[in-house]
Amino acid sequence: MKLTGSEILVECLKREGVDTVFGYPGGVVLGLYDYLYRQTHLRHVLCRHEQGAMHMAEGYARATGKVGTVLVTSGPGATNTVTGLTDALMDSVPLVVFTGQVPTQLLGNDAFQEADIIGITISCTKYNFLVKRVEDLARTIKEAYHLAASGRPGPVLIDLPKDVTFAQTEFSYPDSVYLRSYNPTIEGNKGQIKKAAKAVRQAKRPVLYTGGGVVASGASAELTRLAGLIRCPVTSTLMGLGGFSGSDPRFLGMLGMHGTYKANMAMYESDLVIAVGARFDDRVTGKVDDFVPNAKIIHIDIDPTSIRKNIRVDIPIVGDVAHVLRTLIEVLEANDEPIYVDAERAAWEARIAELDAEHPLGYTHSDEVIKPQSVVEKLYALTQGRAIVSTDVGQHQMWTAQYYHFESGRDWLTSGGLGTMGYGFPAALGAQAAHPDRLVITVSGDGSFQMNIQELATAVVNDLPVKVVILNNRYLGMVRQWQQLFYEERYSHSYLATTPDFVKVAEAYGALGLRATKPSEVEGVLLAAFRHKGPVVVDILTDPMENVYPMVPAGAANHQMVFCDPDQTPGAGLKQKDGQGAKTPPLPLTGGGARP
Repeated sequence: MKLTGSEILVECLKREGVDTVFGYPGGVVLGLYDYLYRQTHLRHVLCRHEQGAMHMAEGYARATGKVGTVLVTSGPGATNTVTGLTDALMDSVPLVVFTGQVPTQLLGNDAFQEADIIGITISCTKYNFLVKRVEDLARTIKEAYHLAASGRPGPVLIDLPKDVTFAQTEFSYPDSVYLRSYNPTIEGNKGQIKKAAKAVRQAKRPVLYTGGGVVASGASAELTRLAGLIRCPVTSTLMGLGGFSGSDPRFLGMLGMHGTYKANMAMYESDLVIAVGARFDDRVTGKVDDFVPNAKIIHIDIDPTSIRKNIRVDIPIVGDVAHVLRTLIEVLEANDEPIYVDAERAAWEARIAELDAEHPLGYTHSDEVIKPQSVVEKLYALTQGRAIVSTDVGQHQMWTAQYYHFESGRDWLTSGGLGTMGYGFPAALGAQAAHPDRLVITVSGDGSFQMNIQELATAVVNDLPVKVVILNNRYLGMVRQWQQLFYEERYSHSYLATTPDFVKVAEAYGALGLRATKPSEVEGVLLAAFRHKGPVVVDILTDPMENVYPMVPAGAANHQMVFCDPDQTPGAGLKQKDGQGAKTPPLPLTGGGARP
């Protein structure tokens, strides 16, 4: 039976198990949307901006482990996907993005809404396709989903000229796909794994350094088993949070620029680092020359280009994290030789306890002004860690990573590699679409939330009851922090004032708006938000001059951490100075209160 290109695309999505598409229609994809109109098995979530659709698909993929799917039109519709594509590529998120294109006979003629999206996205996709014949469409879609989900996951783009979507051909969908030049290594080299096992047995002060590859591989159970087997502490990158239980006594917290003291110092003092699904990002390593100077390094990753890219490693192992960890556990357990010396491990655990006591994670509490850290602690206490939590990028992102203890990597959605403001809210909408019965929370800032604030309409129209918690400090917080610490308090264009009134904005979109202006109101507005059945925006006015600590200054080594503002004693909090160009923060908005 012959089908049109539009019918083939929808049928292929059905064969791939796709249940949700995030998108925005336009001229050259009207044929596709006309066919979608007659479908019942496929849910389409209409976003209000194509970047929002991209982040929704990312949130869906991160929360489910499935490939996210996006459909947009040509020209600006396609170019608006670039930020989301780059974000997904850097954070290894599997997406397939369908972009409309002008008819094949007009390609290269500067036709209305033509953009060379293939050329534009070469550097920000795992692979991209331009389909010029309807006969190639089904096979291309099969290859795209295979590429997106296998190996190191990532985004794949398919550009669809209008005439291809209307042309007809006999439909045949391949059961499998084989790409001769694409063969990701799944099983790690046995010889290298045996070397790793030997290094583990010889180590006195080992640390497991874990990243987003643990989550992508679904290797949490294997990681937990290995940590217990070798009696080893675990630290995580920002993207790896939840891959190992945040409440487990062995967990050191996040490492790196805003990591915990005990995590960074444990890495610095270790004699063996077992890197699992992490890529030694600059935000993790600090000054490379002083990063784990006395440690042997085992590096396990499915992407061979990530190994030895930034840091010298002694035992590289290319392979899927879950498979490699299972084999490593088997090798360790198959040998009757003790895996570790009790006294050495006890001494290492005692040293880590000392590090924790020296500089525990903390902040100065207040009964007068809302501390942003206390809001995240309250969120964790009220949800008991069982919510799906997304963030945007900035101070609030770091505070969430520090003070919310994740039990599952699929419950933690954030933009790590690209650091995309505006990611958090649409990502939460995508997760909510995938898990309609789960509590989904976005922790955002007053700057980040406005990047994709229009998606409030998407939340209301599609019954996606995401709870947005804005830590509103009236600044671009992380920018202001750096200006205070490194630019002599010249707050150049980082002050956002009290505009807009987020409660009124929420109400204008048909959502519920709540506000807290003092510490005693926080728990009440959060509980009211959780009880409400629809989307909610909670505007929490926080201390505008609170900084994220600990902090590793740019160019410093991870053991050279800063714990407070230079003119403060540790734990004394942060005081605003009247430096050149400094603005005095305005009084909090009034008239909102803890509205029911």
